[in-house]
Formats: sequence, C-alpha cells, structure tokens
Amino acid sequence: MKKANYTHKLHLFEIALLLGAAAFLVSGTMALGAQDQLADKVVRLHVLANSDSEADQALKLKVRDRVLVRATELLESSADRAQAEERLRAALPELEEIAAAEIASNGYDYGVTASLTDTAFLTKEYDGFTLPAGEYLALRVVIGEGAGQNWWCVVFPPLCTAASADVPAAALAAGLTEDEVGLITEADAGYVLKFKTVELWEQLKEKWGA
Repeated sequence: MKKANYTHKLHLFEIALLLGAAAFLVSGTMALGAQDQLADKVVRLHVLANSDSEADQALKLKVRDRVLVRATELLESSADRAQAEERLRAALPELEEIAAAEIASNGYDYGVTASLTDTAFLTKEYDGFTLPAGEYLALRVVIGEGAGQNWWCVVFPPLCTAASADVPAAALAAGLTEDEVGLITEADAGYVLKFKTVELWEQLKEKWGA
C-alpha cells in the first residue's frame, strides 16, 4: 500500500513537472515573439569605453553625449525604424568624426568606430521602461580597445532623452503599439518574469547553437 502511494505521488510530481515545462515553453515562445516585434521597431545606442579607468569612463560619457545629440537630431522626424536605420547608416562617417573630435579635444588619441550592427543585450531597466533580452539593431561606438564598461540606451524611438513620463508618447509616435508600450513600461513582477524568460531562452538558444 505504501509503495502504491509513493508511486502515485511520483506520478503526480512528474505530471506537475511536465505541466510546468509546457507552461514555460508557451511563455517562452510568447515572450520571444514580443521581443522580436520590439526589436523590429527600435535602435539601441551602445558606447564602449577604451577601459575601466576613471578617465576612460568619463571620456565615454562625453562621447556619448555628443553622439546622442547628433543622432537625436538626425532621427527626429523618422517615421519608423527602417527610416531611422537608413539615416543612421548614411550618417555613420559623420558620427564617427564627431566622436573622434570629442576624443581629441580631451587630449586622447584613441581610434573610434561607429557602426550599425545586430547586438545581443541582456534585460535592461531604464528610467521609465524596460527592454527584454535579445538581439537589437544598435548604433555601436567603440572607443580605442573597447574593453571598458559600456553604456547603452535607445536612440530610436528617442527614449534616451525622453523624461520618464514622456516615454509612452515617444514610443507610440515611433510606431509601437499600445500593448508593446504597456509591455516595456509596466514594472510589475509579471512583466519582469516575462523578460527573464526571454533572457533564459536567449541563453538556451546560444547554448544549443540555434
């Protein structure tokens, strides 16, 4: 009788595990779909410092400020991500020159590159919104060795420069749906769990070579 009870409990445990795995798969698939839709509508800004020294980190922020101002001007009237990408690609030499001039004006001779490339990001919380982990098109500015801590935000829609209260309006104006805006601006545990699910799925994809 005891063995039968033990076997019954074991089966229930196995069923619970299977149900949990199924729920995770469904949640992961839905979360990945949401991330893919967001990635198709945003461009992130990624600035990499030469090193982690205090001076190099301070220089990174100065370069960021100069590049961000010009990129925001370029993208001010962009209707969607496709147009934003087109304008940024055309302006890459100019943005690189702006970064190089800022580096030189601060007394450094580091090289710098500006490029647009798909980049993997972890879940990141900003002032007023959060983006799930995954691949996003990013304007990458690499200073010198690019071996220091980096800084990133969202250059399109212009969420880097928007006040927290203005984030929803800026996102809607750039083509995000109300559901997508709700997804990135909600701060409750459910949304955080969804984003962490995306992050775990991205890690599993990388491990499996997907």
